Amino acid sequence: MKNTFHAARLFDSQQILSDVTFEIVNGKLSFCDAPVAQATPLSGLVVPGFIDVQVNGGGGAFFNAQQSVTCLESIAAAHAKFGSTALMPTLITDDIQVMQRAAQATAKAIASHVPGVLGIHFEGPHLSLPKKGTHSEQFIRPITAAEFAIYERDDLGLKMVTLAPENVSVADIRKLVEMKVKVSLGHTNADYATTMAALDAGADGFTHLFNAMSPFTSREPGVVGAALLDDRSWCGLIVDGHHLHPDSARLAIRSKQLGKMMLVTDAMPPVGTEQTEFDFFDGRKVYRTGDRLNSSTGELAGSVLDMASAVRNTVQTLGVSLEESVRMASLYPAQYLGLGASKGRLQNNYDADFVVLNDKLEVQQTFIGGNQVHYF
Repeated sequence: MKNTFHAARLFDSQQILSDVTFEIVNGKLSFCDAPVAQATPLSGLVVPGFIDVQVNGGGGAFFNAQQSVTCLESIAAAHAKFGSTALMPTLITDDIQVMQRAAQATAKAIASHVPGVLGIHFEGPHLSLPKKGTHSEQFIRPITAAEFAIYERDDLGLKMVTLAPENVSVADIRKLVEMKVKVSLGHTNADYATTMAALDAGADGFTHLFNAMSPFTSREPGVVGAALLDDRSWCGLIVDGHHLHPDSARLAIRSKQLGKMMLVTDAMPPVGTEQTEFDFFDGRKVYRTGDRLNSSTGELAGSVLDMASAVRNTVQTLGVSLEESVRMASLYPAQYLGLGASKGRLQNNYDADFVVLNDKLEVQQTFIGGNQVHYF
């Protein structure tokens, strides 16, 4: 199958091009040397599809509440409306049976090629109690053979685990890395030395920088200091106006090595809906007030952020260029996940995952593998 498109403007991850014609062949992009009469016009700015490594829910669906392919389809479809062409469905701290069912649902989704689903991100349960945030204390626990049996599966697509390095040994971090698990550090009260030891063992990510981690201080750099100083690792930022002060985000972007800062949503079920509350753990509820989510016990409980809004906020609130903001939502997460040779750019032989934005940076169309999955 071959489809041909004409873009008035296209950002290929390096520069904005004008009057570009490209065709889709077997899900891959190929630029044309000359205009094509029957090319479908794309008005607006065409950019690489967004990639979100931390997505708990969307479209009313919550992975912790329903571990099924249907749930994953709902989450991916909800976020596709906001430009996410690939994502890591995220299961927050829960019991082992829920983790096993989530893994099985992910394996089925990967086998059936559910559009947008890359794998699974386990955020917990091996976290720090002092930095647990809204995670349920009853399920926080050390890593055991039962969890390793899940993490070593080779049918889950991409695998990611957020953990607290003070509660998981260096040897176990190495073991996870050998299992091809992306180890991200988060919900941690570790000191700088412990954090650096985890990075030396192969951890290479930081989950929602600044939030639920030991801070940077003059005599103890903490997890935040390690995250900003270490050039081997990537950091996720939730730019929703609630998780971060804008100047903290600006300072982090200025401090971190170029190409290692990613936009993430930490999205919950209300994204793409008018939902104002949903059931959570321990008899709690999560309530939505405007664009903010709080647990009934007061903590921030994820977000109603989508990737298009994250890009807009980064441009309009943080003053980052549009080009760099889009890279933070597409190229850099692709590189973090090891997909830099197939996703995150609009170049020959890359996956035809792209988004059409209007002048307000709102999503008008979303394509995954050249197939339109959303049209405004």
